[in-house]
Amino acid sequence: MWQRLTRVVRSFVGFFISVAEDPEMILQQNIRDMNDQVPRMNESIAMVKANVTLLEREEAKYKDDVASLTARVKSAIQANRDDIAGTYAAQLEQTKGALARNQGQLTTARAAFDKAMAVKQAFMREKERKTQEALGAIADYRRSQWQKKVADAMEQFQVAGISQTHDEMVRKIEETTAVNEARMDMAMSNVDQQKIKIDDEAEKLQAAELVKQFKIEMGLASPSPAAPGSAEKTIAAKEQQRTS
Repeated sequence: MWQRLTRVVRSFVGFFISVAEDPEMILQQNIRDMNDQVPRMNESIAMVKANVTLLEREEAKYKDDVASLTARVKSAIQANRDDIAGTYAAQLEQTKGALARNQGQLTTARAAFDKAMAVKQAFMREKERKTQEALGAIADYRRSQWQKKVADAMEQFQVAGISQTHDEMVRKIEETTAVNEARMDMAMSNVDQQKIKIDDEAEKLQAAELVKQFKIEMGLASPSPAAPGSAEKTIAAKEQQRTS
């Protein structure tokens, strides 16, 4: 009992595994997975692009600040206000340092964005190639499954299908018909043989009587004397004819 239950469980597990390992289902899921990766990739690229945009805005601000502080330092020097010029000069140096750091970060961010776009393009090309390859494989798989069904149907038809049953039934009918015809011929031949023999004897007697009559008429033979019983029968027959 336990072995039978184990076999049933194993058969169910094997069925679900075979369904889960269906090539068409796996390829279709792969296509969906690749399509699902595109929005996530776009989000990541959008974040990199946003970082580049922020750094570009900061760069523009730092450049404006550098230009403004430079103008103030020059104006203070022209006004002989070296103390004010020194304050602006210190701010200018800090701003230039921030601008340099910003430009370094911007260069890195732009490189990251370019790399992300290159990765996306490569991914999209590979995705398109694999999608077309998967669709072609699915079409081939469906065609092969259809061919398998046709082949199975043809094998069943040829091995144990209508053809074999048809031939077998026709052969049985022919055998039965032949046996019945033979029995009928034998039965009819017995009856016909007896009737034919009687008819032949009667025809021979009738022919002999005719020949005898011809000989008597031609004077080649004399009529045979009639037997007493036959004369009585002849007279009785004539009287019966006369009364009728």
